[in-house]
Amino acid sequence: MKFAYEDMSDDQFEKLIVFLCQHLLGISVQGFAKGPDGGRDAKFVGTSELHPSKAAPWVGTTIVQAKHTNGYNRNFSEPDFFSTNAANTVLAKEIPRIKKLREAKQLDHYMLFANRRLAGNAESEIRAYIAAQCGIPDSSIYLCGLEQLEVLLKTFPDVAGKADLDPVDSPLIVSPDDLAEVVQALARQKDSISALLDDPPTERVTYEQKNLLNNMSAEYAKAQRKKYLKETAQIRAFLAAPENLELLRMYESVVDEFQLKIIAKRKDYQTFDDVMEYLVDLLFNRDPVLRQHAHKRLTRAVLFYMYWNCDIGEVSDAAAD
Repeated sequence: MKFAYEDMSDDQFEKLIVFLCQHLLGISVQGFAKGPDGGRDAKFVGTSELHPSKAAPWVGTTIVQAKHTNGYNRNFSEPDFFSTNAANTVLAKEIPRIKKLREAKQLDHYMLFANRRLAGNAESEIRAYIAAQCGIPDSSIYLCGLEQLEVLLKTFPDVAGKADLDPVDSPLIVSPDDLAEVVQALARQKDSISALLDDPPTERVTYEQKNLLNNMSAEYAKAQRKKYLKETAQIRAFLAAPENLELLRMYESVVDEFQLKIIAKRKDYQTFDDVMEYLVDLLFNRDPVLRQHAHKRLTRAVLFYMYWNCDIGEVSDAAAD
């Protein structure tokens, strides 16, 4: 069973990691709390129960960090997360904090969890880098990516329930009130809302052709379609209802705004996968309603609807579905 980690809030991902660490280390794992330097760590002091093994457990103070991203199909090796010659990466910003804790004898072991894929060569490289930078033995560093997270959740199946996780394939129950709240929140991204009385429909090209036109990767397109296609009919019916005319106008206004942003930002990204994730991050960073766990998946569903309905992205003038 797989989970949509990218749809979790930062707090929910941290909650998941705490429950996992209570199994691996011990029930006295202290949850994530913001330190004086702004970082968020969890901590365990004592002899671990299972990690790295019952025969040779870690002893002392273990610091745990959780790094969550809204992005889909991300990995540890991407330049925003780790680079040996960049100072603005996620890991580079944490190195001084880890080093400071180590020098103050407040850290014996270090664990880093992220909802990113972790290849074996990247794991070795990053672990060696942290060890060299912070003076921590290589054997006292543990990195956990998506693959290992799935293994741990199968090993400790009760954790998912404790963290209130929902499987990717679980049905999305959309009520008019929920959808109205999301559409209104999307509309609030604009400085002003223009009353668009009539947006002519765009000819519907095939999904495969549109993906080629926009350079959306096959893997990303397949995942988007699998997760959100079943929601498009509900969204279309809701926006088409006569009583929701004002919400439809808001939606059309948002679409126009997003299409302009896509045109302006498209050259900065190699694939449309990146464009979609840029929009997701823009929404979640600018609107607290959309950041709520209950609305994150619905927000992504509305964005997929925009793309599926040919409201955003490039379309062919010739071939229609």
